[in-house]
Amino acid sequence: MNIKVCGITTLKQLQQLDGLDVDFAGLIFYKQSPRYAGNKLTKEEISGADLDIKKVGVFVNEEYDAIMQTVEDYELDIVQLHGDESPHLCEKISAEIEVIKAFRVDDKSDKSIDYMIAEYDEFCDYYLFDAAHKELFGGSGEKFDWKKIAESKIEKPFFLSGGISPKDAALVKKFRHPDFYGVDINSQFEKEPGVKDMALVLQFIHGLK
Repeated sequence: MNIKVCGITTLKQLQQLDGLDVDFAGLIFYKQSPRYAGNKLTKEEISGADLDIKKVGVFVNEEYDAIMQTVEDYELDIVQLHGDESPHLCEKISAEIEVIKAFRVDDKSDKSIDYMIAEYDEFCDYYLFDAAHKELFGGSGEKFDWKKIAESKIEKPFFLSGGISPKDAALVKKFRHPDFYGVDINSQFEKEPGVKDMALVLQFIHGLK
């Protein structure tokens, strides 16, 4: 089970996650997010850090040039596109770096997961499924019905996200899909926006074993 902790804003917490053998850390470069890392983490801090954890830059409807400059500045390993980005942009970025395309799942929508992802299949390395929210691009603390995912083909490694809490380890362990690659956790593991409670992260890791 791969674990991605999103919304990291300090080098110390990045190093702590690395010490816990967490696989991925999400650094959010969306200025409207309360977990925006661009004014808290400096590129000098990151470039000088000896880390095994994969750094994922999270972007929302950002321009290609700005994304790639941030990739260079922060030595990112993966780009996560969490807005309404086109398949063309995914294709352009994926020629340079691995791409996670996030999709916001609305339980009230009749659109199937397979329909939502069809245009992106050739241009992404991973998918991420999060709960839809009227105002927020992720970090809402809300869940969606995982049954929609379980009933879909997908055929690409994906992360399950959206309101997952420290108490949900058993639910995550029970979830079954041949392409289920990892779990993405964020707001339910915080002391305040952008500051993770590492005891809760550790509790969750142990719960998945």
